[in-house]
Amino acid sequence: MTLTPFAEQTENTQVAPGSTNSSTPKFDASTRDAKIVVIDDEPVNIKVVSRLLRIEGYAHFVTTSNATEAYQLVKDERPDLVLLDLMMPHVSGLDILRQIRQDEQLAHTPTIILTATTDRETRVEALRTGANDFLNKPIDSSELIPRVGNLLVLKRHQDRLEDYSRELELAVRERTAQLEASRRDILHCLARAAEFRDDDTGYHVLRVGHYARIIAEGLGLDPNYVTAIEQAAQLHDVGKIGISDDVLKKPGKLTEEEFALMQKHPNLGKRVLQRISPQVETALRDHASIGANVLGAANSPILEMAARIALTHHEWWNGTGYPLGLKGEDIPLEGRITAVADVFDALSTRRCYKNAFPIEKCFEIMTDEKGSHFDPMVLDAFFAKRKEIVEIQMKYADDE
Repeated sequence: MTLTPFAEQTENTQVAPGSTNSSTPKFDASTRDAKIVVIDDEPVNIKVVSRLLRIEGYAHFVTTSNATEAYQLVKDERPDLVLLDLMMPHVSGLDILRQIRQDEQLAHTPTIILTATTDRETRVEALRTGANDFLNKPIDSSELIPRVGNLLVLKRHQDRLEDYSRELELAVRERTAQLEASRRDILHCLARAAEFRDDDTGYHVLRVGHYARIIAEGLGLDPNYVTAIEQAAQLHDVGKIGISDDVLKKPGKLTEEEFALMQKHPNLGKRVLQRISPQVETALRDHASIGANVLGAANSPILEMAARIALTHHEWWNGTGYPLGLKGEDIPLEGRITAVADVFDALSTRRCYKNAFPIEKCFEIMTDEKGSHFDPMVLDAFFAKRKEIVEIQMKYADDE
């Protein structure tokens, strides 16, 4: 391999007086710094091509007469243009061209085939393989210079398009990330708005979201589902917006009438998450329905999931839950997951009507309801994540 520096521009170069080559080069000045790789098994051919290009102002060459190292040379140098001999021993120019075109990073590198053959089939094969142009040997400078210049201008525009595409893609990613962050903030604010009704910190919704996530991960669910349920589960109690403080914050046992009112929050939650008419909204003032309808107010997969969670997170595996009395797998999976997350958090944290239970006690109580209240598979997935559960408890502990 030979590296040809700019200082060699005048070496072995004789320009006749009055020659057009003695004038200012007519190629686009922006191509002056282009890197060109010349591959030919005859060193004299490399010297001729390099000399003709230097006369026109090109200065950056990387050359080799060893065909076996040609592809690696192109891969290492990432040139703007390749001049490639077709007939070489050991490895043909066509073989090298195939390697270049199969390389994702090199696939669009302009390549001119240098050949003495006039065989039509060989030329057609070279074109099919990805050759951009041909030059017959011996090389004629009147053909070499414009062909090189045209392909370098094309390469320059191609690079600009790729740069623009990358910049546009980056801008889209940044904007998408901003929108995603805004959406997450809005969902969390909505969840906390409901939770502040009976939880001064709002950490309950965060913990339930994280617990739902680790259950979904333990079940081996799709990463997109895992991300969605972490956000959607935080809105499980949005229907509490429609429940009186006298009921929500009552320190003692609820009366039958109060408990019946509390049982409405799933339907209120669903209605909060969906688009409804003012008449229907007035008629259905229960916190479960309101919460679910809030979450259905937009065409969003996460809000749709949140609406299902708001409606079904109080359903029981054995069919004795509320508000629909669904049983087994008729209960949406996200509802079954959130039921486990919500009950554990209720047991493991202090409430106005009880102190927090230790984790072992929480597991014991929930185990007693395995197969009745909880989906056994979901509960097992949660219990298997004890380390992560404790980490969430510590990270999002309520302020005393």
